Amino acid sequence: MLTRRTTLLGLGGLGLGGLASVPLSGTASAQQGRAVRLIVPTAPGGNIDVIGRIFADRIKDILGQSWVVENRPGASNTLGAAEVARAAPDGATLLTNADIHLMARHVMKQVSYDPVADFSPISRLATSPLVLVGHPGKTPADLAALATEMKANPDKHTYSNSGLGSMGHLATASFNNSVGVKAVIVTYRGTAPALNDVLGGQTTLMVAPLGSALQQIQAGGLRAFAVMSERRSSQLPSVPTIGEAGLPGLNFMLWYAVWGPNGMPSELVTELNTAVQTASKQPELVQRLAALGAEPVIETASAFAAFLATEAARSAEIAKVAGITPTAN
Repeated sequence: MLTRRTTLLGLGGLGLGGLASVPLSGTASAQQGRAVRLIVPTAPGGNIDVIGRIFADRIKDILGQSWVVENRPGASNTLGAAEVARAAPDGATLLTNADIHLMARHVMKQVSYDPVADFSPISRLATSPLVLVGHPGKTPADLAALATEMKANPDKHTYSNSGLGSMGHLATASFNNSVGVKAVIVTYRGTAPALNDVLGGQTTLMVAPLGSALQQIQAGGLRAFAVMSERRSSQLPSVPTIGEAGLPGLNFMLWYAVWGPNGMPSELVTELNTAVQTASKQPELVQRLAALGAEPVIETASAFAAFLATEAARSAEIAKVAGITPTAN
């Protein structure tokens, strides 16, 4: 693995060709005296934060570089993202975020950056299925019965939602449209309080991250109707996919990724992407992601860029069809 000791911290005056021949070393970054800042636009403890830290801990060793994770929460993840968008494109400031990164402009009136044009895509880190869950005492036994009940009693069910513009929000709105109902979506500041209200019966349904809901599903505190992905989850093998349950096409996966500011040199992007791929193949990292209901993604930076273009168009169309409009920040 090529070192990144000066690629990240001092491109001026040093040729990239010379850097390629420097062996991996843990001393170079100390000599430079400057750490890489990985900005997490959420509070500590959520999956974006945890997954970012898992990868940062391994990439710093792969590249022989000091990495510091900094949490910059607020405004649907836009405060931290804006800080990275303004940073110099030298690799010293990076962003880890989730699918909500693409949705900011669809749910907020004032966003200071373009989520595609103002960033250099490096790689997705991991993906995780979403699962439609319900309160077991207030919902019927399967998805078909739930859809029938929701049509017959439009005001009976409400959804918890972990955040405006999240993949769960898009999936919930799409489910509403597919069933042909307009059940109320209640937005919370995070997955934990949203799930807690389903468990307590204040709301009855939620499209939740698998990792967050898994323990309660297994314990019987939540009813799992369907996994919203193309294939079943190995952690919930008896739960059908949304297509198997009768609603094909409603496939939504959480994804987590890393970006730099727009204008990063392609050599630097490639080096960072290679480090992510190397980390993604480490068994301990794979096991830690599995505990979160996630699995790593192996892809090039160009493949990630192509994915973003497709996903941005899809998200915009879903927001339009679902009637999701920007609100005041």
